[in-house]
Amino acid sequence: MKKVLSINSGSSSLKISLFSMPQEERLAKIMVDYADENNQLVTIKLPDQALIAHHYTEKLTPVELALKLLKKYKIITQATEIAAIGHRIVAGGELFHCSTEITPAMMIKLESINELAPLHNPANVAGIRDAQNLLPGCPQIAVFDTAFHTDLPPENFLYALPMEYYRKYKVRKYGAHGTSHRFVAQQAAKLLQRSLTDLKLITLHLGSGASISAIKNGKSCDTSMGFSPLTGLMMSTRCGDVDPSALVYLLKHHAFADMDECMKILNQRSGLLGVSEASRDMREIEREAEINPQAALAVKMFVKKICDYIGAYWLELGGADALVFTGGIGENDSHLRELVSQRLECLGINFQVKQNQSRNLPFDFATANSRAHLLVIPTDEELMIARDAYNLITAEQLSEQMPVH
Repeated sequence: MKKVLSINSGSSSLKISLFSMPQEERLAKIMVDYADENNQLVTIKLPDQALIAHHYTEKLTPVELALKLLKKYKIITQATEIAAIGHRIVAGGELFHCSTEITPAMMIKLESINELAPLHNPANVAGIRDAQNLLPGCPQIAVFDTAFHTDLPPENFLYALPMEYYRKYKVRKYGAHGTSHRFVAQQAAKLLQRSLTDLKLITLHLGSGASISAIKNGKSCDTSMGFSPLTGLMMSTRCGDVDPSALVYLLKHHAFADMDECMKILNQRSGLLGVSEASRDMREIEREAEINPQAALAVKMFVKKICDYIGAYWLELGGADALVFTGGIGENDSHLRELVSQRLECLGINFQVKQNQSRNLPFDFATANSRAHLLVIPTDEELMIARDAYNLITAEQLSEQMPVH
C-alpha cells in the first residue's frame, strides 16, 4: 500500500485528496479556498464523516494547510508517509504528451508555456513549488489536461490560418479537461461492461468550465475547447466561440481599454454571467429564468451550444454508443439534462424523465430503444491523477529492480 497525494491547484482554490493505492481508497478530501488571504477557508471530508470546516488566519500555503489537517486527523503522522504527489496541470502544449515526473528541466519547459492557460498554469506551478519545498524527497508527477487530446488528427486540431503560425508559434487546438474526459470514458466502459477500445463516446464535462469531447476507441478525436480554455461552449463566465472580427470591432470602438481588458471580460464577465446579467451560477439562473428573460435566454443559449457540438461529434464519430454527462452541472442538474435530451430525439436518442432525476450515481437514463445510452457519471480528476502518479512510480521502481544483462 502506498499513499498518494493528488493536488488540483486553481487560481483561487485548491483540491487535495489522499489515496491509498492501488486500492484507490480515498483517505481524505481537502478543499482550500484562498481567495481571501486573511481568512482561508479549509474543509476536510473523511470517510463516513460529515464535512468539517476550518478557518485559518495564519500565513500558511495551501499545501501546508492540507498537511496540517492530515496530521491533525491522524491520516498521516509524518509527511514522509506520502509516496508520491500528482499535480493537475491544465496546459502542456506540444511539449508534454503524457503524465511525467517533474524535474528542474521539466519545470523550465512548463513555465515557458504559461501563456497557454494564464488563469490556471501559474497556479498549478505554484502548487508544485509549494509541494517541492514541503516534501523535497517525494516524487512529483505532472498530469496534463491537454495530454488526452494529443491524438487529435491535424484536420481537427489545426486552424485555417497560414501554416507558418502553427510551425513557428504552435497555434492550434489543445483542448482541456482531458483528465476528466479520460476518467469518465473509462468509467462508462465499466458501466456498459464493454471494452473502451470498442466504444464511441461523447463526453460532456459541464461545470463552471465546460467542454465536450468525441472519443473513439479510447482516444479523443475532437474536443470543443481550443488554443485555450476560453473557446468552445458558453461557460460560467467565459464566452466560448466568438467571431474574432467582433472583438476587433469592439477594440476599434474603445469598448475595451486594451487587449488585457478584452481578455479579462472574455474570461471573467461573459458566458452565463454576461448574458443573464444575474449570476454565473446555473442554479441561480434557472431559478430566475421564469421571471427574468435574460436568465431564460442564457439557459437557451447554453443548451443550444451543447447540442451544436453533440450534433457535430455525432457525425464525427458516425453515431455514438453513449453520451456521458459529468461535472457540477452535468452530474446534478436534471433539468438541464432534460433540455439537452429533448433536442436529441431527432437522432433517435430517447430518455426516461423519472430515471433522469435519480440521485443514485452513476446511472443511465436512456430508454431501452434509444440509439445511445445517456449516462451520468461523477468525475474524479483527483483519482485519475493518483492513478497516473502511482503507475509512474511503480513502473520506475520495477525498472530499477530489473537485472542488467
